[in-house]
Amino acid sequence: MNYRKLRTWRLISITKRINKMDIGNSYNPRIAQEKFDAIIIGSGISGLGTAVFLSKAGKRVLVLEKHFKIGGYTHTFKRDDYEWDVGVHYIGEVGRKNSLVRRVFDYVSDGNLKWASMDDVYDRFIFPDKSYGLTAGRENFIAGLNDWFPKERNAIVRYMELLDEAAHSGRAFYAKKVMPLLANPLAVRKYMKLASRTAKAVISDLTSDEKLLGVLTSQWGDCGLPPGQISFGIMAGIARHYLEGGFYPVGGSRRFAETIVPVIEQSGGTVIVNTGVDEIIVRNGIAVGVRLENGDELSAPLIISSAGVANTYGKFLRTAEISRPPLTKVEPSNGYICLHIGIKESAKALGLQNSNLWVHASYDHDQNYNDHLNGGMTSTPRSAFISFPSAKDPTWDEQHPNRCTIEIVTLAAYDWFKQWEGTEWKKRGTEYLEKKEELSEGLLNILYEHVPEVRGKVDYAELSTPLTTRDLANYPRGELYGLAHTPERFQQKWLRPKTSVKNLYLTGQDIISAGVTGALFAGVLTTSAILKKNVMKAMP
Repeated sequence: MNYRKLRTWRLISITKRINKMDIGNSYNPRIAQEKFDAIIIGSGISGLGTAVFLSKAGKRVLVLEKHFKIGGYTHTFKRDDYEWDVGVHYIGEVGRKNSLVRRVFDYVSDGNLKWASMDDVYDRFIFPDKSYGLTAGRENFIAGLNDWFPKERNAIVRYMELLDEAAHSGRAFYAKKVMPLLANPLAVRKYMKLASRTAKAVISDLTSDEKLLGVLTSQWGDCGLPPGQISFGIMAGIARHYLEGGFYPVGGSRRFAETIVPVIEQSGGTVIVNTGVDEIIVRNGIAVGVRLENGDELSAPLIISSAGVANTYGKFLRTAEISRPPLTKVEPSNGYICLHIGIKESAKALGLQNSNLWVHASYDHDQNYNDHLNGGMTSTPRSAFISFPSAKDPTWDEQHPNRCTIEIVTLAAYDWFKQWEGTEWKKRGTEYLEKKEELSEGLLNILYEHVPEVRGKVDYAELSTPLTTRDLANYPRGELYGLAHTPERFQQKWLRPKTSVKNLYLTGQDIISAGVTGALFAGVLTTSAILKKNVMKAMP
């Protein structure tokens, strides 16, 4: 290939090309002498959200981040004149200022996080025989389904009812994780009835139309499992989340950290980068502090892990004598590969829209999923997600004139890369880089088929793999969504903020669900559990 710098081994020292950090602080040993009310491990949106709610409740919080950037999956990275997000493609339910999701985002950012709406058709599902564009607005969504499947009107009506039932009863289900005695038991049972079945099983009770099933579950990549494996509870939550359209943070996804960290610092809190935690210190069944990878020990009366269940119990509590949850009942989600593309023209000049493209080889997502993973890295992806971040951000052209970016994401098994498991980031060898180039070729072919106007214009391309995720996001097997969202996951009562270790709490997507919004609301639940009150009542 002749694209400039496409070969990743041509990248010179990455640290010289990372954009300068303007948020977060470097670690200083003197910090061990300071007093904090809580230590939070991880600066993803759940860690930052928890920190804000605690800060506004009068707590002084220390957030420790192993990576050199704040924000977890909400941070961005730069190469030359290009910038990409690493995990934020669109957010739902923020178009209305009075929506609960918007109110929480406004609260944690002091109203400084702004939103741009995507095109009316925010998601487009592309199958071999037809393309389906989802138009923002509940009534538009229903009208589109009725036009495409006129014989399935009754099934569509019932499907929409189930989305609402899952949303309303789900509130009680999640409230039970914090205040079990106050949660409506009837609503909890109703949610569990839906969440304990797969999306395919529930929808198949409504219709035998396989194409309708395929369309209704085309966003399965947002939660990482196909309809035959994913809980209907999470699939319903995602579908309903986007009914009013997709939105993108103005200024890019780095604006999450840029607007939230100052709120923490205003209350005397501190966010530290390049500071990995090695262990949570537990004495007599009580969490009393953390031991850093450099050996320093920091103390606080509250320890909160935003690093995921696997890291918390598998690493941070590895030597602690504690009552351990049944981790065998849950499993990690899949990894993924993402090709980050830069082009020396603006999205407007190329005529690019900002609608997400979901490309599927057939309507049978489960078969696509199995064929893709079983085929290995040499097979053509059976499903892929194409995003146009520079077209979504109205301020992009001001910051990056005559440039645009595209991202292509698809599943990837961690085991595909197992032979390089013991290698370090940027030091995996020529064979690994050659495999990455092969994978890049496959994703570019999909892009050119569906976005032909960019053929021959790719200036820069860089591929991330599950090993990239492992080393930079610190998920053990490069998983994108933490724990897999199977029906079994929703039956685990121990997946809640409070642990069996006194003064140790969990937050993050493992507590609620995948995605930025799910992780943020995990922060709401965790803080409510710590303060023993509904912290959302303090929001304007």
